[in-house]
Amino acid sequence: MANDKVEVVWHQHAVARSEREKLNGHRGCVLWFTGLSGSGKSTVANVVDHKLHEMGVHTFLLDGDNIRHGLNASPGILQPQHGDSFAERFGLGFSAEDREENIRRIGTVAELFASAGVITLTAFVSPYRRDRDAVRARLAASGESGDFIEVFVDTPLAVCESRDPKGLYKKARAGELKGFTGIDDPYEAPANPEIRLDAEGHSPDALANEVIEYLRANGWIG
Repeated sequence: MANDKVEVVWHQHAVARSEREKLNGHRGCVLWFTGLSGSGKSTVANVVDHKLHEMGVHTFLLDGDNIRHGLNASPGILQPQHGDSFAERFGLGFSAEDREENIRRIGTVAELFASAGVITLTAFVSPYRRDRDAVRARLAASGESGDFIEVFVDTPLAVCESRDPKGLYKKARAGELKGFTGIDDPYEAPANPEIRLDAEGHSPDALANEVIEYLRANGWIG
């Protein structure tokens, strides 16, 4: 029987975060894009990622759909290779608890990237305020104050639903998709985000420039 009481000890790195940031030429942080499905989170985050890369900034984008194919795969994705028991234990669906664990895992990965001096962009609905606040608290405890930059892509539900790029709103309205954020599950908008993007009527390029200007004005990039 496996011993689940083995002591886990934190080991300090030989290379300090400050040394990594000096090498990169900028500070590491987490740009946490949040908003309804169809709000434009991934689109804007990708534009920001591209613009920063062109500027020589070290970045990485963690996208919600991509992460759900690997790190946070569903039971259905895991089952063919690992079997039912493994898939049920480690796979993540879309219940409130599974969404909490989804964001916890992503927050931990984002923290690692930030500590390596990388500007890390995440694009997740992350509908619950407490889950986003938990990531903020984790980064504050392990890094420097302000590492977590919440970017609220504020797009009205009606606009998101009219876009419906994946047809999810249509399925939710038809009762084919239960617990869908904005329809029969709540989205808790950030109370005080560092950046609020008014996505209705503004191009992704213009919104990306707002994010980059915030980074520049607050000393994250030169």
